[in-house]
Amino acid sequence: MTLLAESVAGLHWTAPPGWKAGPPKQMRAATYIVPAAPGDHDDAECVVYFFGQGQGGSVQANVDRWKGQFAQPAAAKTGKRVVHGLTVTTVDVAGSYSGMGGAPAKPGYRMLGAIVENPGGNLFVKFAGEAKTVAANQSKFEMLLGSFDKDH
Repeated sequence: MTLLAESVAGLHWTAPPGWKAGPPKQMRAATYIVPAAPGDHDDAECVVYFFGQGQGGSVQANVDRWKGQFAQPAAAKTGKRVVHGLTVTTVDVAGSYSGMGGAPAKPGYRMLGAIVENPGGNLFVKFAGEAKTVAANQSKFEMLLGSFDKDH
């Protein structure tokens, strides 16, 4: 099986095995469909957004916006790490998820997010779905984050 290697803005990454590429959409460098875990009803989605150099807002504004997409969220966990010389800010939040656009909140959801800081433009990685599915794929999300690197 060939793994998908993706790239934008001078960075490349590799999709985890088992995640299927979704159709191209505006402002998305990549969309991955993540199969639902046993007991969950809906597939999850992991999106790599790229809005352009200097676009997409600050790291903190994005973390705050993502937290705000959850009603009564449990305490969100945030962190920072360096992956291949790139600063990556992470967020992990769970609760009733409304996403963007004011859709009715869906209880029992979780989101893992990451902002990869890059001189060519930041990448925003958002993995949201039912909590069991996200938990079952957390190691694959970490694999995805660990694969981000500068083009050589």
